[in-house]
Amino acid sequence: MTDQPTPTPEPITPDTLAPGSRVRITKQVARQGAALTNAVEGTVVKAEQRKTGSWFAHSKDDRLWLDRLEITKDDGEVYICNVDAHTVIELIATDGTGQDDAA
Repeated sequence: MTDQPTPTPEPITPDTLAPGSRVRITKQVARQGAALTNAVEGTVVKAEQRKTGSWFAHSKDDRLWLDRLEITKDDGEVYICNVDAHTVIELIATDGTGQDDAA
């Protein structure tokens, strides 16, 4: 494994992830030997908490709730991501043309 600290995820709030915001989501999955990293960019459709079928005592409706982020990629694909401690969400500033400032 690497000596890099685990990134802290951006909290999902209406202020930081409003529909129409452009984001880059980077997910890490721990594996034997090295972490698998995947990055996806797109436009936020919605950010919410949704309950799962899993039971979790003393939680709302006695269910496990997960932070979920739904985005639309540039090619139209809808991507739904469960946000956890290994998820990094970056807001991407645009110059009004839809292109990244860094590009």
